[in-house]
Amino acid sequence: MLLDIHPQNPDSRKIKLVVEALRKGAVVILPTDTIYALACDLFQYKAFEQICRIKEVKPEKANFSLLCSDLSNISEFTRAFDRSIYKLLNRALPGPYTFILEASSEVPSMFRSKKKTIGLRIPDNKIIQAVIAELGHPLVATSLHHIDELIEYPTDPQEIHEQYENLIELMVDGGYGKILASTVIDCTDGEPKVIREGAGSVDVLQ
Repeated sequence: MLLDIHPQNPDSRKIKLVVEALRKGAVVILPTDTIYALACDLFQYKAFEQICRIKEVKPEKANFSLLCSDLSNISEFTRAFDRSIYKLLNRALPGPYTFILEASSEVPSMFRSKKKTIGLRIPDNKIIQAVIAELGHPLVATSLHHIDELIEYPTDPQEIHEQYENLIELMVDGGYGKILASTVIDCTDGEPKVIREGAGSVDVLQ
């Protein structure tokens, strides 16, 4: 199903439809503040496995991210970190960044990497924020790549739906996506380190 949701004024009834699907174990495609993403409920392992099949990656090797609502949401799913890291997160989020932090026991073990770390995002996107707020906990998400290897990320919602409609339960059309993924910053070793430069400016580290 393709569901059109206004990116600036999301219809609460449509948000509820998305959340109902997620709670039933659906795999969905959602817009973020960067590119479109495959997502599922944090506590729906079968949906997580389905995303792994779509991405052709083994569950134990999947490095997916948690999409959170705010900094308190992030702290719930991570081990304690330095105040300097908190200030960095506060400057950068919501925004086009993924921060790698040490995962707490609140993160289901199947979503943690062998290093016991987790990537976390707070996308600056009203649709995602409304979905997370209604769901009550984070989403598990991963970047949606284009089937054409010459184009890294698909941007046209109609085209995305045509490519993936047989693999997912629902897609949200929130307008055209962007062509850059989030900037990834590893904060697990004391000093923040950029491991992928994307849509977010690295000036945030200064």
